[in-house]
Amino acid sequence: MKVLNSFPEDVMAQAKHIKLLALDVDGVLTDGSIYIDSNGNESKKFYVHDGYGIVSIREKFGIETVVISGRSSRALLHRLEELNISRFWVGQSNKLAVINLILQEESIASHQILFVGDDIPDLDVIENVGLFVAVSNAHKMVKNKAHYITQKAGGQGAVREVCDLIEYSNQRVIDD
Repeated sequence: MKVLNSFPEDVMAQAKHIKLLALDVDGVLTDGSIYIDSNGNESKKFYVHDGYGIVSIREKFGIETVVISGRSSRALLHRLEELNISRFWVGQSNKLAVINLILQEESIASHQILFVGDDIPDLDVIENVGLFVAVSNAHKMVKNKAHYITQKAGGQGAVREVCDLIEYSNQRVIDD
């Protein structure tokens, strides 16, 4: 089996140590759009391949995913339930506080956390995680500080790309 990837070696080396994937939602798991119908009901669009990647790294490597979002919605809660993501913080604008809480409560070091974000509030965590990844459609300040920028946009495969990075770094499945 040949796996072709374009992940930088230094990013692959760091991804090998990841034990926890932490995700923002709007702009990362979704494209950032919020659909509101005439009754005020909100819906979001999620990318099915992202979900497969999340489940895959959990099943193959025991890597759990947590979600930290500044907003909450029924659509998000339903998707988290579908993906069996039981640890999430919604309506939480202080993402650094959540990362610090995780570090206190778990036997995990900061270098074992990979965070995926897209906007300025996500930058607060950069010093407290091993890998900070920006989606390709992230704010330019976020991309400038990220350790890696995905080729795919948020809500269009960026999370799957990150899951592939984790998987490839742990497997190194390459035939000559």
